[in-house]
Amino acid sequence: MTNNGLACFSRRMATVTLLLIVVMLLLNAVLWLYPTLAGKDGWGLGFALTERQLSQIADSAALFPWWQKLGGIVLSSIPLLALASGLNHLRRLFQSYARGEYFARETAVHLGKVGRAVAIWVLLDFLCEPLLSLWVTQNAPVGERLITLSVTAPSFVALFLAACIAVIARILSQASEVDRENRTFI
Repeated sequence: MTNNGLACFSRRMATVTLLLIVVMLLLNAVLWLYPTLAGKDGWGLGFALTERQLSQIADSAALFPWWQKLGGIVLSSIPLLALASGLNHLRRLFQSYARGEYFARETAVHLGKVGRAVAIWVLLDFLCEPLLSLWVTQNAPVGERLITLSVTAPSFVALFLAACIAVIARILSQASEVDRENRTFI
């Protein structure tokens, strides 16, 4: 792929990443407003924390009062905001690549922040799940209230990828230092 083609592809990827951020946050809110979309009888939409909470209780979640739905949106959005931050750094990385800044120190910083944000997303997802499960079952009769906690294989994969991205970011940072030194000798 030529530099011009790579720049064009990077611009497209920056746009797709921005769309992904917006769709992810909007879809999360929509699923709390219309939980039957996430249920097993619905479209099966959802991801991460929202899906784990709503997939089993979609019918009763449709009857939640507005304040309980709003709380569900807020609690389930906390981890997604960390992920959105990481995706925004990924978008900025693609924008830098579109400008031809392949070995700039800022690109390594953006890539490192992507890895950090993915790790924080997994941690916040783990921490927010018990709070959210209490929130959605608070009006249930005594004995039917739940506290859930999930450790899933995708969480371990995400943590592994976050660590890999962090290592690659460090390598890119070293490469930018070498590139800068080489430019001073020329």
